[in-house]
Amino acid sequence: MSKLEKIRKKIQALPEGDAMEVTEERGCIVLRGTVKEWNTAVKAGQLAVDQKRYLGVINDIRLEGFDYEAAAAKGKPSLHDDLLEGASPDVLIIGGGITGCSAARELSRHALSVLLVEKGSDVASGASKANGGVIHVGINFGKNSQKHHYNQIGNAMYRQLSEELDVPLEQKGQVMLCCEKWERIPVWFLRQNGKRLGIPGVRYLKRDELRKVEPEIPDFIDGGMYMPIGGITSPYEMTIALAENAVKNGVRIVFDTAVEEMELEPSCRSGAYGEMKHITCVKTNRGRIYPKVIINAAGVHADEIAEMADDRTFTIHPRRGTDIIMDQKAGHLVRTSMAKAPFSILPQDRAQMASGPAARVRLLIRAFNGSSHTKGVGLIHSVHGNMLIGPNAVETPDREDRNTYRKEVEDIIAMQQKLSPDLSAGDVIAYFTGVRAPTYEEDFVVRKGIFTDNILEAAGIQSPGVTAAPAIGADLAKWACESLENLCGKAVLSNPDFDPVRKAPPRLRELSVEERDALIRENPDYGVIVCRCEEISKGEILDALRSGLCVPTVDGIKRRLRPGMGRCQGGFCQPLVMQIIADFLGVPLSEVRKSTPGSVITFGDTKGGREDEI
Repeated sequence: MSKLEKIRKKIQALPEGDAMEVTEERGCIVLRGTVKEWNTAVKAGQLAVDQKRYLGVINDIRLEGFDYEAAAAKGKPSLHDDLLEGASPDVLIIGGGITGCSAARELSRHALSVLLVEKGSDVASGASKANGGVIHVGINFGKNSQKHHYNQIGNAMYRQLSEELDVPLEQKGQVMLCCEKWERIPVWFLRQNGKRLGIPGVRYLKRDELRKVEPEIPDFIDGGMYMPIGGITSPYEMTIALAENAVKNGVRIVFDTAVEEMELEPSCRSGAYGEMKHITCVKTNRGRIYPKVIINAAGVHADEIAEMADDRTFTIHPRRGTDIIMDQKAGHLVRTSMAKAPFSILPQDRAQMASGPAARVRLLIRAFNGSSHTKGVGLIHSVHGNMLIGPNAVETPDREDRNTYRKEVEDIIAMQQKLSPDLSAGDVIAYFTGVRAPTYEEDFVVRKGIFTDNILEAAGIQSPGVTAAPAIGADLAKWACESLENLCGKAVLSNPDFDPVRKAPPRLRELSVEERDALIRENPDYGVIVCRCEEISKGEILDALRSGLCVPTVDGIKRRLRPGMGRCQGGFCQPLVMQIIADFLGVPLSEVRKSTPGSVITFGDTKGGREDEI
């Protein structure tokens, strides 16, 4: 029986499996059909994976009754104009997440015209803003995986990157907790894997030693694996800093711009699968662009972009994950990023094992909780002093499904209260949901085009995407330069004016009393406190509005400075922030938006008459 027949047989054994078509096309396994349960489609894609024999899985199974057109429309900008009509950059980057912005900054080292388009109204509009910001160790990745390769290089780049871009970074390590002594055995194997992967400093600490790292761990913890090179950053601040530095060095970034289709022609080059194609034109809602090289960093839409380019070998199956933000007063409960080992069983769950070995096996299986596809719910100390809890992992057919559900939030809190008994639901100040972009292979797809000669793919960039992004960006930039030289005969020269340094504006909450006093004497706007929770001044907001990448929206200011991220969640400061933006732009308050052009906050005055009338 051929490998294709074996895969077909496994898939057809699924519920509704007989309705699925399984073929091999251009080196990929291709699935088609319609199902009533989305998890069935996901399972079929997972069963089709064979990385040794095939390039990837193209899963085009559809969910019966799901409105794909309405789901696609949710993420499209309403703006239509000719701003980009006729633009002909050397490199076009599609996607303004941390991967696209890393590539943009790396390309700005060279004397090139680089255009980055983002369908959202700011960089970090997708998964790059909706994650915990963990700088991963990568102890659970396969040695030959792209996740391991780019995570290891990216982790080593972060200290210098943080210093150059003036972005907060805490490198206090990661902790994997064990509840019982027998759990040291599987942890030992993980530690050995860490040594095999070249991860330095990994060691097992008994409870008393571990309390020097994490003082608040409960008494039932036996110990845990400590991995010192783990860290925490602010993912949206890092993305913004990368983008600002790229703009400073000559990159153009345009928001509210979605790629709608591409025009291709036969290439003069041949690949492993025959004659290749060449992209000549990229159509957007803001005009037609004629790039020489394209970088696909489109996150959950990366497979759709690859399909337009006739270079698709993968499928993104969106996976929702909800995180919970706790008040800063709960920040002391964790100092690192901490979670129980995926095979660990909490004392509160041991009663389920009383019925015998079979029950213990079932509980262990549940304890793994799909750990090959997610690192599971954990506790994270953010660089701003809050504690983050999460995320969970829920498969969804909707690429823009950022809904948050009460039951999921309650389940996450209940799970972590077992690990951190002092955790209180009353300390929750916010929660948010992001959508990861995994492939069925659960690995990155970072490569040159296989069927199309002038596209570079950066897809499947889920966790550890924040860690890996700088390394991925470096490779994308290198390959783009090679493509320009080989395909176009363009000599790529260094940018003589490149400056790797981006200095963040002053942050009042981080300054001493003497430094604050001097700053306020120089500019009284720094003495006008707008956000009491996060100690943000009018002067800082004006600094953000005057930056090289001005995003004059409430969310744009929030991501750059944090007004509205404290206990009151903008209840007091949002009107003040809006007024500062309106005054800066010289527009009525009703024209200030939350984020996208359609996100109206106020509609106009509710009372007539002059402002000085009573």
